[in-house]
Amino acid sequence: MRAIFVLIKCEMGRAYQVAREMADSIEELSEMHSVSGQYDLLGKFYLEPDRDIGLFVVECVQSVAGVKDTYTIQTFNAFSGRAG
Repeated sequence: MRAIFVLIKCEMGRAYQVAREMADSIEELSEMHSVSGQYDLLGKFYLEPDRDIGLFVVECVQSVAGVKDTYTIQTFNAFSGRAG
């Protein structure tokens, strides 16, 4: 599995509704965060290695009612700090 992050701009007043809809309907969604700045939401999605990222974003993310714009970030490696 590989992670992608998608910043999502929503229609005014629709961010929480969009987040709930995605959480309920997109199984690839790992986390959804409300954020400040130009975008309203940040979603972390896990896709199979052979899955077409562009097609996934168009068909699964941009098609949700209330989504105005998206910005997709493809990841390469994940790093984490040591506990303790």
